[in-house]
Amino acid sequence: MAIWCVPWLGSLLLVSLWGPSAPASLLRRLGEHIQQFQESSALGLGLGLGAGALPKVGWLEQLLDPFNVSDGRSFLQRYWVNDRHWAGQDRPIFLHLGGEGCLGPGSVMKGHPAALAPAWGALVISLEHRFYGLSIPAGGLDMGQLRFLSSRHALADVVSARLALSRLFNVSSFSPWICFGGSYAGSLAAWARLKFPHLIFASVASSAPVRAVLDFSEYNDVVSRSLKSAAIGGSLECRAAVSAAFSEVERRLRAGGAAHAALRAELSACGSLSRAEDQAELLGALQALVGGAVQYDGQAGAPLSVRQLCGLLLGGGANRSRSTPYCGLRRAVQIVMRSLGQKCLSFSRAETVAQLRSTEPQVSGVGDRQWLYQTCTEFGFYVTCENPRCPFSQLPALPSQLDLCEQVFGLSPLSVAQAVAQTNTYYGGQTPGANQVLFVNGDTDPWHVLSVTQALGSSESALLIPSGSHCLDMAPERPSDSPSLRLGRQNIFQQIQTWLKLAKESQVKGED
Repeated sequence: MAIWCVPWLGSLLLVSLWGPSAPASLLRRLGEHIQQFQESSALGLGLGLGAGALPKVGWLEQLLDPFNVSDGRSFLQRYWVNDRHWAGQDRPIFLHLGGEGCLGPGSVMKGHPAALAPAWGALVISLEHRFYGLSIPAGGLDMGQLRFLSSRHALADVVSARLALSRLFNVSSFSPWICFGGSYAGSLAAWARLKFPHLIFASVASSAPVRAVLDFSEYNDVVSRSLKSAAIGGSLECRAAVSAAFSEVERRLRAGGAAHAALRAELSACGSLSRAEDQAELLGALQALVGGAVQYDGQAGAPLSVRQLCGLLLGGGANRSRSTPYCGLRRAVQIVMRSLGQKCLSFSRAETVAQLRSTEPQVSGVGDRQWLYQTCTEFGFYVTCENPRCPFSQLPALPSQLDLCEQVFGLSPLSVAQAVAQTNTYYGGQTPGANQVLFVNGDTDPWHVLSVTQALGSSESALLIPSGSHCLDMAPERPSDSPSLRLGRQNIFQQIQTWLKLAKESQVKGED
């Protein structure tokens, strides 16, 4: 019997890339909830296909340190296979890369690349990222172990998996391998083609933040702009209402005493508001709630869309009072908490640090400690709200987020900044220089500003989907999908068709 991730079934492509503070924790759980909803639906559809059509699970033995040939230690890396449509011979292999979470069977059943497989008789394989889900090496998550966790290690795993799976499934040497991934895994897909073009023929990189950045203030710039977008139900009034709601929260925090008690009750907040660091975490969690409505706008399973959030903040009718935005924010918190099955909104900084210091692996959900380590040693991605354009509170600020790296791993702010710079030097940031890569983004998604949104050449293409949210193109198709999303998926199909025609022509030339 296959072991799945508990309680989440999905590959967590929609998971927030924020560092694991209390605000990020809320947004991450929101992503998990959406992914669970979508993949549960996918598996429900898959179960009607018969046992033979269900995905198969497998395990690959991978070197813990692929860069040291004298180190023979290894771990088992999980993969899933959907061979229902595979026509064998020289047909393509669609390799779906996992990111910073557990990879489930739905990753090869619905959404792309699974939806694209029938057209070309492709074999669909998904590969779980080292140190996440059930692909965690023995020995725990102390610093000695975590030094083997990085995007470079993950790419080395892709290479060895590509070679091992070719032998295991007797894949023709003429079969082109195309990588797919979303969010961080989308970056991995692009980098796999960049670094190993002789093994990976092409890649589709969805919502891929290929530029590492320490201070990601641009996230909230996009949130602010999206809240004003009439195309998704936003307006200037909605953007102003968000600011008014947060101003009211800050006013009550400053008042202290009875105002704190009332605020806790009204926002279903866990814990005390006496400490400044916890007040900042609460404001950050509320920011994440609003940011989540933008990041996951219009997705199946999302508790709030931008249109719904704006409706709550603006209230109804002509008798709009000054407190309406705050009351609307309260209702939004209640809706999201109920959707996530949580009793209260958590924001304790001390609890966050204690949990992140635990070196015991967690197989359910996202690996919080592991992902924080990657943000501290490679990517940054710390969302801030310190410029006048930000509609929220000015807290939390960058220093408090960098402080997590120091408290949990003993890594200084300077070392984190240097690591971010090195990542961009190694991969090329937003000009990676890889050919046969299609970058897919939605302009509503705050992460699109760290990706490639304009073609960098004839073979490094970009697709920007109007009103599209984070990894929306990867989600299972729905009747309610917008015309722009449908067109975007058609463009992805056509690009893959072009690549496969090129692969065929290369094969014919090779046989001559």
